[in-house]
Amino acid sequence: MKIGDLVKVASLPAILPADSRAIFHLCVGRVFPIVGRQGDLDELEVGEVVGLPLAMHSIWLEPEHLVPQDSAAS
Repeated sequence: MKIGDLVKVASLPAILPADSRAIFHLCVGRVFPIVGRQGDLDELEVGEVVGLPLAMHSIWLEPEHLVPQDSAAS
C-alpha cells in the first residue's frame, strides 16, 4: 500500500492511547485514503468520523490493520 491508496480499517491494535480509543473505534469498517507514512505506520485523516473536516484528526496504524479497497468499492 502507498500514499493515496484507499484502505478500510479492519482491526485495531490491542493497546491504544486512552485519549484516542473512541476515535479509533469509530474508524473501524470505514474507508480512508492513506495520506502519510512513517516507518511501519500509515496515516489516515479521519476527522469526518467526529463531524469535522478530514484533516482535523489523524490516526496512525500498522498495515496489518488495513484492507486495501479499490476506489469503486468505497
